[in-house]
Parts: sequence; C-alpha cells; structure tokens
Amino acid sequence: MTNCIRFSLWLGAISGSPPVTGGHEAQPNSWKWQVSLQIAYANYPGYYNHICGGTLITSNWVMTAAHCLRATYRVALGEHNLFEVDGTEYYIDVDRVFIHDGWNPSYIANGNDIALLHLSSSAYDNGFVAIGLLPSEGDILPNNYPCYITGWELDIDGHAPATLQEVMLPVVNHAICSQPDWWGSEAKVTMICAGGNGVTSGCSGDSGGPLSCYKDGRWQVHGIVSFGIVPYCNTYRKPTVFTRVSAYTDWIYNVSSLHTGALEVTWLFPMS
Repeated sequence: MTNCIRFSLWLGAISGSPPVTGGHEAQPNSWKWQVSLQIAYANYPGYYNHICGGTLITSNWVMTAAHCLRATYRVALGEHNLFEVDGTEYYIDVDRVFIHDGWNPSYIANGNDIALLHLSSSAYDNGFVAIGLLPSEGDILPNNYPCYITGWELDIDGHAPATLQEVMLPVVNHAICSQPDWWGSEAKVTMICAGGNGVTSGCSGDSGGPLSCYKDGRWQVHGIVSFGIVPYCNTYRKPTVFTRVSAYTDWIYNVSSLHTGALEVTWLFPMS
C-alpha cells in the first residue's frame, strides 16, 4: 500500500515571517537537494501543509528526521513558493519508510533521529533538483566550521512562510556543546551542534532539513535538524542540534542497498 507522502525540493528564497531564525532570503536554486515534507489536511483531500524539511540523497531516497514521521505526508521537488504554482515543482509518492531502530519517540535527545523515505518513482533533474552528497563515515567538523541551515520555519501559529530562507551557523564542537551551561548530556556524540549565539538558529518547520557544509570542494549534508529551544529558538548557548549524518552513513547505505541499492546512484537523469 502506498503511503500518501510527497516531497517538494525547494529552490531557495524567503519572504514574510522568517523561517530560519535570523536568516535571510536564499538565492533561488541554491539548495537543490532541500525537500519539503508536507502533511495532508484531514478534511480537505488534495491539500497539504509544510511540516518538516528533508534531503534528496539519491533519485529514490529522501533523508529526514524520525520525529517528523507521525501522520500522512507528501513530498515535492523543485519547490520555491509553498503557496503558488511555480511551474518548477513536481510530486512523488513515498512507498516505504525506514526509521532507525534506536529512535525513541518519547525522548528526542536520546539520538538516532533519522529516517529514510523510499520514493515510488525516480526523481529527475528538471534544472531545479539535485542530489545532496553525504560525508564520509565518522567525519567530524572542527569548531566554528561554517555551515548553512535552510528551511521554512513555522511561526507561533504553526504557519510556514511562502518561500525559503538560509542562515550560516558555525559548528559548535561536542566538547563545548555538552558542557552544562550549553546542552549538557543531551548533546550526544552522534549529534552536531551549530549556532548558539542568541541571534541565528533553526526552529520548528526546519526539522528534518539539511545542515549543508562546503568541504573538500563540494557541498555535503552533515546534519539533519533534530531539536532546539521552542519557541525561543535563538536562545544563547542553546545551538540548534542536528543528527550527525557521518555517524549514520553506514546505516544509510545498508538500508538503501538492502532494499534497492539506490545509493549507488549519485546523479539525476534529465527528464526527456
């Protein structure tokens, strides 16, 4: 049975109430691997609302946070404006969902906040969609390494802005992030912290989305937005906490290879 899940790859750019706290409008088409995970309205068939982010990691797999998966969703690619038809977006159903078996939904700070969504058909390159590259297993970024969070943060009423935003967040290494006046024991070694200056951060609606870092001459997705302080997302010394992708690359490859071998695909084919 096919789950009613779709994803939308946004192109960047944001206006209205800011999605990423303290962020600014992203250049359209800058972050082509970004996905919008959208929840279906129970009483309005065919209508969906953005709830989480995600990353297209192959033509058939999307990576997101486990805590995002609790209802009926869709995903859309090539998305720019959530409230208008751009002509660049398209939709694909999700036919299988794989949540890490170490995930505990009653305690998000326990870690393992990662899930893979298998697409019922292959994503394709329409000029606005691309694969997000993963880091090597065990790769650790140094303190203050510049990375970017992108997404559509929800406002206090649970509404997402129309378009996409980005902000640079410097990495906070585990030795600092796990100090008592930061996140303490809630910051695990399988996580990556970024931000914490009290000005810029991720927030609700960014969950599941990527932390993109330029390393070794290419953009790599090093984090999945997991948790932070809500509603005061930009709290000093409470950086946004991400699932560290490099702690789970073996799991990602094992799950995808067991079911389709899809991670051998590292590009998208243009739609003819």
